[in-house]
Amino acid sequence: MDNKKENSIIFGLSTSKKMAEEVAKHLDLELGVMKKNQFADGEIFVESKSSVRAKSVFIIQSTNKPANDNLMELLLALDAFKRSSAKEINVIIPYFGYARQDRKVFGRQPISAKLVANMLVNAGADRIITFDIHSEQIVGFFDIPVDNLKGSGLIASEVKKLNLDNLTIVSPDHGGVSRARQFAKLFNAPLAVIDKRRVGPNQAESMFILGEVKDKNIVIYDDMVDTGGTVSAAAKILKENGAISVYLATTHGVLSYNKSKNISAIDNLKNAGIKKVFITNSIKQNTDDDFIVEINLAEIIAETIKNHINGKSITDHFIKKYNTEI
Repeated sequence: MDNKKENSIIFGLSTSKKMAEEVAKHLDLELGVMKKNQFADGEIFVESKSSVRAKSVFIIQSTNKPANDNLMELLLALDAFKRSSAKEINVIIPYFGYARQDRKVFGRQPISAKLVANMLVNAGADRIITFDIHSEQIVGFFDIPVDNLKGSGLIASEVKKLNLDNLTIVSPDHGGVSRARQFAKLFNAPLAVIDKRRVGPNQAESMFILGEVKDKNIVIYDDMVDTGGTVSAAAKILKENGAISVYLATTHGVLSYNKSKNISAIDNLKNAGIKKVFITNSIKQNTDDDFIVEINLAEIIAETIKNHINGKSITDHFIKKYNTEI
């Protein structure tokens, strides 16, 4: 890798500056300097203060809240690097915003994830590296290579420190069964699923549990938690059905404030009886609440970059070190 260091550079944009610093330190690579300004009307202006000519560029930027500003900053940075003769531009998006809009449910809706994919490619991205994108089909929206990394191995390592007996992994809905099943394999634990059914027109959903949870310690596993509404409802019904304890493990802690119910996501989860939440720092949390266990992705991103620079398999590395495929 030493012979290629001079030809590689890492940039951290607004959401991921600290992470970029850690990744650059792990790899002993140059950390680029990006200047960002905003005009009076809110337009964003970016400019690289570091030369990228003939270099492999790695940009790190999550597109969480404010999603539009952060996405626009990323697109402008891509355009700047493309126009500055970068050799290749690799975009690392720990949390990929707009991924929930991956299909048309009704006739006059956009497929926002596809639109964002087109925008990133057209702006100059040569490769996308992300974590636990909301829907696997989004990978197919890109006409460039995409590495959809799994955070499950790192998260499982932290959860195992609890030394929970009689453990059962729970998917909060049918859409997350596949990822929850893979997570359960890391513990050799059984899987249960929350089944939500609408009992009639304009009537609330009824929730059922498929699987055994009585006298079990539960870890709910999903790719993301936003307001915490779905997970909180799941936690309550699990407790009602005899679960000893309920924990939450998720890659992306969006943790939004629920305006309609006037409650924060963290309070929502606490009120539901969840004991602890395990999340990665794909979205940096501004809290020191020990209710949240934050897992650092910097090392795993550094390993991915190193393997890419050296032309080595990323999938084989993940299987060997984290017991999971990408």
